[in-house]
This record gives sequence, structure tokens and C-alpha cells, in this order.
Amino acid sequence: MFIRRIQNSILKKLLSVPEFTSKELGNINSFLVIRQHNQLGDQLASVSFFRAIKEKYPGSKLTVVVSPENEAAIIKNKFIDRYLVFNKKRLYFPSYFIQLVKVLREGYDVAVVPVTVSISFTSNLLARLSKSKIKIGIKELNGKLNDFDYFFNYRISMDWRKYPDANVADFCLEMVHPFGITTTNYQSEINFDSTDKKVAGEFIQSLNKADGELLIGLHIGAGKPPNRWSLDKYVELISLLDKKYKAKFYITGSSADKPELDYLLNRVTTPIGQYINKQIPEVAALVAASDLFITNDTGIMHVAGTTATPQISLFGPTNPFNWAPNGKDKYFIRKSDLIDDINVEDVLVLCENILSGVNKT
Repeated sequence: MFIRRIQNSILKKLLSVPEFTSKELGNINSFLVIRQHNQLGDQLASVSFFRAIKEKYPGSKLTVVVSPENEAAIIKNKFIDRYLVFNKKRLYFPSYFIQLVKVLREGYDVAVVPVTVSISFTSNLLARLSKSKIKIGIKELNGKLNDFDYFFNYRISMDWRKYPDANVADFCLEMVHPFGITTTNYQSEINFDSTDKKVAGEFIQSLNKADGELLIGLHIGAGKPPNRWSLDKYVELISLLDKKYKAKFYITGSSADKPELDYLLNRVTTPIGQYINKQIPEVAALVAASDLFITNDTGIMHVAGTTATPQISLFGPTNPFNWAPNGKDKYFIRKSDLIDDINVEDVLVLCENILSGVNKT
């Protein structure tokens, strides 16, 4: 602790910037947004932040720094003009280091580090090292002080406790609300092109889907075990839906979900397509072509949330008011901190309400 205080004292002397009081940013032509520490779902749910910048400054150029894990969340995002993947493992490669320095030192009107669930020293430092006229960052989050707030000209306090049921798409904008940067559209967004649609279309053809048959997708995995609904319940739900509707089923996932995928596929009696290890825009294209998507609380939930497809998201320990996708036909079920307190009947009834009157067997 003593050594850390000494280090902080040295950094403060070397890197402290003056704090501004006026909230007038002036004429803004370029933004640098540093979001290298967030999870995929957090990144996808925060598209409203990028949208708000472009609505306030439509002619501005927006550059974003992300982590390797989150690159997929911003590929083909129409609000982002350019992005750089910040990879700590590559800092020792001269060509990469030069590229990073070049991007940071290019010159920006504003650099901002959005915060939702945690404070990142690395993100703070990258913003400070950038050649930006104005730097906006966190002062405190939920009462926890940012020890490095002196990196920023504007130091913003944010507190989920004041808005316990706020959606992340709205809460993330607290960082820039003081500057009149906001939006009324909190919908997340993933742009997919004709190539992505072709990949999805070829997969649908492989299912031998007949005219009039429903297309129902499921995502049964999740990075956090408490966010995974029982695989046996998924098996039962698929069986009941198969008996009630003319439908083709598919599951999304990656190699990391293989144990769960194998378990389910070995127990279901109806054929299920596997849409595995696909790019995020390709997944969005398939979900967009579906009639219903059912998912655990995980990154793919936010991918599906960008489409107009009716969706059921299953929650356990996480507050769905904070994290469930916004928009029409987006539903969630939560009964307690234990996701398995959700019964098959709970999900089936909601499925029936969504699919009411269509293609029953």
C-alpha cells in the first residue's frame, strides 16, 4: 500500500492535468473513446454511447480502442469510423507499439473513458497519454474513488445505487450527459451485410426448412455458470415446442460451449442445427431471420437484442432491468438469483404467447 501511494504521488506530479469547470466543449471534430476493459455484452449494450456522440456531433470522426475479446462487438458498427485493438501481449512488438502510439498521438478534440461496472487504470492511462485537448473520465463509481482521476480535465461521478433499475444503455451515458451528449434511442445495433446474410441463408437451407415452418434459435451457454439455465430444462423445452409447432431449431455457441452442446445434442430427439464459431455479424444475420430466440444472460443475448426478432432472455443473479436488451418484443424471465428457479412452463407459456396462432401442429 505504501509503495502504491508513492507510485501514485509520482504519477500525479508527472501526469496531472488541470480540471475544467465549464461544460461547453466547443467545436468538436474528433473523439477518442477507450473501452478496452469491458465484456462483450457490456460493449454491445453500450452502443447508445456511440450513437449519442454521432447525434450531437454528426460530422465528427469517432475512433475507439477495444480489447481483443471485444473487437467482435464493434465490427461493422456504423457509428465508429475507426478502431484499434489494444493488446498488451503485442506491446513488445515494435510495429504494433508504433501503431498504438500513432493512433493515440494523432490529435483529438475529446478523449473519453466510459465506465459501467469497473474502473480500469489501463484505460485511464491510455486516455491521458493520448494527444487530446479535453479528457473526460471517472471520478468515482458507486462510491469507489478513481485514484487516477487527475488524468482527466472533467471528472465524473457515477452511481448505480441512485438508479438501481437503470439499463446500462442509459446509465453509460451519465459520463457525457453533463455536456449535452445524449440520445432517446437506447437500442443496441450490429450491422451485417450481404455476405453475413448469405452465410446465415446457407445454414437455414441446410436445415431443410419448409415454407411455413418456424425457425427457433437457442443459446444454452454462458461464460458465468450462475447464468446457465439447466440443460435438462432446455431439452424438455425443445421437446414441448417441437410437439406444438412446425419448427426448425438451431443452437448458437463456440468451441468453449462444447460440453453443454454435446450434452444437449445427446438428449434431444428432434434434429437441431449447430451454428458454431461464427462471427458476430453472422450470428446477428441468422437471429434476424428467425421467429424466436431464447438465450441465457450472456454476450449473445445482446447480439440477439440488436435484431427485431422476438426474444426471451433468462436471468438469475443479474438484474435484467440493468442488462436485458431494450426494444419491442424483447422479453425476460427472472424469478430469483437462482436461474434454475425458472421452470420450463414459465418459458413455454411466454413462447406460446409470442407465437400465438402460428404454425401449430
